[in-house]
Amino acid sequence: MGWVRTVIEAARQLGVDPGALLKAAGIPEADLQAERWPIDHITRLWHAAQACTGDPGFGLKVGTGVSPASINVVGFALQSAATLREAIVMVQKYQRLISDGGRFQMLAGQTATWVVYHPQQGRLAFSPAQIEAVLATVVRLAGWLTGTAFRPVRVQFSQAQLAPAHDYHRVFGCPVEFEQALSGLLVDNAVLDQPLPQADAQLAQMHERYTAARLAALAIDSVSAPDVRQWLRLQMGPQVPRRAQAAQALGVSERTLARRLAAQGQTFESLLDEVRRELALQAVADPQRSLAEIAQSLGFAEASTFYRAFCRWTGLPPVRWRRQGQQAASGRPS
Repeated sequence: MGWVRTVIEAARQLGVDPGALLKAAGIPEADLQAERWPIDHITRLWHAAQACTGDPGFGLKVGTGVSPASINVVGFALQSAATLREAIVMVQKYQRLISDGGRFQMLAGQTATWVVYHPQQGRLAFSPAQIEAVLATVVRLAGWLTGTAFRPVRVQFSQAQLAPAHDYHRVFGCPVEFEQALSGLLVDNAVLDQPLPQADAQLAQMHERYTAARLAALAIDSVSAPDVRQWLRLQMGPQVPRRAQAAQALGVSERTLARRLAAQGQTFESLLDEVRRELALQAVADPQRSLAEIAQSLGFAEASTFYRAFCRWTGLPPVRWRRQGQQAASGRPS
């Protein structure tokens, strides 16, 4: 919720009333009392903030307004890290305590390292401003940790440019490229490995224990059927997602995952079947996609197995179901 409050405050400073912003996003004000928001809630807030402020540089403004409190207990843990590289590893490890909306990856080179951000959206497509805010936040917090004006070597976005060029230069102070293969910052290795002024090994251990406990409690308390459904939608492909993979991605053991789902009247297998059915209906409704390709994309080894599953889901073979849908859309009798 620290991240949520940062977005709301940035919009307020641009003249947008928080209540009006939440209304535009379709989010009840009472939801501000929750400990965490679903990813799609956050995305709705971002889209509404962009629309209400009309500011193409809104994401950059949010990122530059971030404070350690914006990223929960992780912000305080970062203070005692030995180096900036170690701090980024800490963010990777405890990302879920900050947000469920993405993860970081480091791609090391001889002289510099790419810090890449991989968004993990829900049903709704992320606002491009969200990505800009994340990279601006990295620069803001890195400067706070090093006690200097932190500047990457280069910044890239996989999306198109939103704000005027001078806004990006003000935030990043380096060349910025758009519509590239990745979204991330290239950072000099000497900067990443330079000792931080507030490094404290004993304090780091204390923060590590506390933060790890918070993450463990979050994993146990928050795993839900919607979490698993969302993960399955993102992972579905020719290789069927496995329960062990889901447990690892959600930060729990297989036994804990099964127990949490059972408490909600679900099993991993039932959710997998639901998601396959949902995706199958969407795909079969598209006349441009072949049934064999659809079967493969949903992890069915043979088309005949897919046909049987589809008949179980709908009572009709996929060819007939598609034909009836086309006839209904055209207004012709079936």
